[in-house]
Amino acid sequence: MNEIRDLIVGIDFGKEYSQICYYDRKGEEPHSISMKVGTNELEAPTCICRRAEHGDYCVGLEAVYFAREKGGVLVDNLYEICGKEDAVQVAGESKKPWELLAVFLKGMLKFLGVMEVVKNTKCLVITTPSLSEIQVYNLEKACELLGFPRGKYMLLDYGESFYYYALTQKRETWNRSVGWYAFHQDKVTFRRLVMNGGSRPILVRLEGPQETELTPSGGQGTEGDDGKRDGDFYAFVQKTLGTELYSSIQITGPGFEQRWAKKSIGLLCQQRRKVFYGNNLFAKGACAAGKEKLEDKNLKGYRYMSPALVLCDVGMDMRVMGSPTYYPLIEAGKNWYECKASCELILDDTQELVFAVNRFGESEKKRVVMPLPGLPKRPNKTTRLLLELAYVSPKECRIRVEDLGFGDMFPSSGKVWKEAVEW
Repeated sequence: MNEIRDLIVGIDFGKEYSQICYYDRKGEEPHSISMKVGTNELEAPTCICRRAEHGDYCVGLEAVYFAREKGGVLVDNLYEICGKEDAVQVAGESKKPWELLAVFLKGMLKFLGVMEVVKNTKCLVITTPSLSEIQVYNLEKACELLGFPRGKYMLLDYGESFYYYALTQKRETWNRSVGWYAFHQDKVTFRRLVMNGGSRPILVRLEGPQETELTPSGGQGTEGDDGKRDGDFYAFVQKTLGTELYSSIQITGPGFEQRWAKKSIGLLCQQRRKVFYGNNLFAKGACAAGKEKLEDKNLKGYRYMSPALVLCDVGMDMRVMGSPTYYPLIEAGKNWYECKASCELILDDTQELVFAVNRFGESEKKRVVMPLPGLPKRPNKTTRLLLELAYVSPKECRIRVEDLGFGDMFPSSGKVWKEAVEW
């Protein structure tokens, strides 16, 4: 690779296979890294192996080899583990999910061949099929364990990776709708990336999915089965594309082969549609997201309407440096797992907190009151509080308030108030 500092790295943490790429500044595009020297093998099994004789772990293809040939302890359900909170036993040791995830991410980062990878990385972007509260927690803990501070890593789901991949290609491939067929052996889903050019910013949505099952392919020499599979997919393409105009079609996942899709490919390529097939779209999309968000900012006029978006601005009316002002806490238009805020404040003639909430698309703010029962009685302006907000889903925000006291005069009572709200 031709970069050793200010790296923008994308990792696709998949259920079965994972990939890594970096932004090639000379080539001006994300570049995938092979998992085996001298090959174009871009996928590594999403697994780790505990090597007893070495007292360490290895990942991917090496993990499979050591488990098979050297008796290592294989953890091959790593994606599933990272969707849970419970510790797991590995070679007699109890490990938290995020500890095992950190091992895997560290092993993947070694493929970059860069010394002091955390120091020389500008941003690590991890994408995964979906993001739950527990997955986000484990991913964040793993990044922090590796030494990546908050702000030096990003998390995306596959939908958002697809958006960044599509809109950082040549404009003629996305100036109309973009279709996406995702294969998983004998199942295929279709989603459509559409834009509302009449809005400002331009709103971009990923519609769907629609799904169908295909006749299993019999492989070489079984024209009948392949013909039926091609017919199934052809009918699905007819149904999903309809008469809409598409700039391009993206095909991902195992299960699609040009060998059997002869009739289908002809239909996909009609109306001068550009058709692309590849298995490294999500890693490249993650990498492109990091480059766009941190440096290029070419998509400032677009907003991806992810299902993960928070649609409310949340703040408080306060006095800051003696002047009344609106103090923003949460900004609408960010993914829920990015929406965290904290501040310290001093109460002035009140026993409660009042939040100003403005929902996306609405002109008026509403007031949401959080009472603080049992608040210690003190003179005015001598109660200092720590306020923390954190979203745990696109709608639910958890609030935590802690009494900090007021120096030696009024020690903290230790009281904490918690509330979960849907603004």
